[in-house]
Amino acid sequence: MTHCYFNETVEFFYNRSGKELFHEWRRKDILVVALGLTVSIIVLLTNLLVITAIVINKRFHYPIYYLLGNLAAADLFAGIAYMFLMFHTGPRTAQLSLRTWFIRQSLLDTSLTASVVNLLAIAVERHQTVFTMQLHSTMSNQRVTILICCIWITALLLGLIPSYGWHCLCSLDTCSKMAPLYSRSYLTFWALSNLFIFLVMVVVYTHIFIYVKRKMAWMSKHTNFHPRYKETMINLIKTVIIILSAFVICWTPGQVVLLLDGLGCESCNVFAVEKYFLLLAEINSLINAIIYSFRDNEMRSTFRRILCFACYRIPKYSPASVKLTTTEHRILPQNGHSVMDSTL
Repeated sequence: MTHCYFNETVEFFYNRSGKELFHEWRRKDILVVALGLTVSIIVLLTNLLVITAIVINKRFHYPIYYLLGNLAAADLFAGIAYMFLMFHTGPRTAQLSLRTWFIRQSLLDTSLTASVVNLLAIAVERHQTVFTMQLHSTMSNQRVTILICCIWITALLLGLIPSYGWHCLCSLDTCSKMAPLYSRSYLTFWALSNLFIFLVMVVVYTHIFIYVKRKMAWMSKHTNFHPRYKETMINLIKTVIIILSAFVICWTPGQVVLLLDGLGCESCNVFAVEKYFLLLAEINSLINAIIYSFRDNEMRSTFRRILCFACYRIPKYSPASVKLTTTEHRILPQNGHSVMDSTL
């Protein structure tokens, strides 16, 4: 008969996995918490600003911006989850009940999974609009709502599975090092799932990159195209490179370490880097807002209106008020075909 250790303490599992718990604050712990809280606050404020901009500006009431808003919501949730971790880490970890420990980890797993899956949805949406030369996706609001619900259902399932059975409380030999109450098989599954999503994103954005480069090469031989079209293509290439670079830098190290721990690598010193790699993944929640929102002129203009609402007054009429922005700007080259002008 299998014996389960539901009545043991968190410290029991940490000691057995070899992950040392300290009962006093070290300089390293203080540094990690200070950095973590700083990043969390910035993530919260930045993504709250993005969500507010999308809600109040009717020009953003399109599928791509609904997905961007959902990404901001996921990253906002990630900021809350990471802040909760910062208040329940270091010497406080030993004082946690098993239930609180699982809540702490589930919040992180759910929020980070929602962020990654949302990034994939945005990549697929951008692929569709770029290849059909449309400014906005043809998806209906109902389909976008269903897609957003699917994203959160997936995130909740992956985040809550360990709390409802996929743990090692009844099989101590399968406990991981980085998350001593989690089964190594779960860490392997979670890491491989995220790496697979990452691979799909790389394929999608690489396809966009190749398409845009070929389009630019073809354009260089046809001078009848509007110069703004070439500028748009160059901006699109820059955005694609930034997206992939940020994702690789922020996510790959943590996923690789999780995978190594899940596979039971004995010679891998995962404890030395785990906290910093988790912080790096959290920073991606800040970078997402910068990449997907701050590079849009209309979004930046809306941010200024929100931040300076007390002193900002919109005139009844001004030439700028009727000027098309990058979110809805279309150019008609000499061949008569409209092209999108967006860096998203």
